[in-house]
Amino acid sequence: MAILKFRIYFEEDDSIYRDIAIKHTQTFFDLHSAILGSFEFDNKHQATFYRSNDNWARGREISIEKYDKPYKVAPLIMSETQISSEIKNPNERFIYTYDFVKGWTFLVELINVSKEESSKLSYPAVTRTEGIAPSQYGTKSILGDKFVDVEEKYDLTKNMDGFEAEGEDDEAMEDEAGTTEEE
Repeated sequence: MAILKFRIYFEEDDSIYRDIAIKHTQTFFDLHSAILGSFEFDNKHQATFYRSNDNWARGREISIEKYDKPYKVAPLIMSETQISSEIKNPNERFIYTYDFVKGWTFLVELINVSKEESSKLSYPAVTRTEGIAPSQYGTKSILGDKFVDVEEKYDLTKNMDGFEAEGEDDEAMEDEAGTTEEE
């Protein structure tokens, strides 16, 4: 059984990527789930793969479902489409978009084909992780959630309004002092 290894790059920073090994008989839905898990994203939003070329141009869609939008060609459905059916060359590329509102985009590139299946892995499997994944819903810190709490606790922007009030009080005192001198 052929094992396909894909490298999934975060579009905005190609130093952030995940390598995922998957059986050629598995579906694009399996790959979709593995990508989300490897980047610590939830599975609550719409997603689609696009066939691509060497210039990362978007081709035919492979979607979770058929969405309410015009298509030139009806999309393939992820859960019904085996990965092997869309591999036409050894350097195959796809573009994966997730959460159409936020527009998360990942570049998916086939980097290896192996005939040997590892008995130690449960496919699909993340075989390599590089870089810190972007946070799907906000702040993510290298030091973890506790550091984010400290940052929020000492956030100086909360008291921005207080600075204006102090400045206004100082001006009022100067006016009072000025009237006392004139008398």
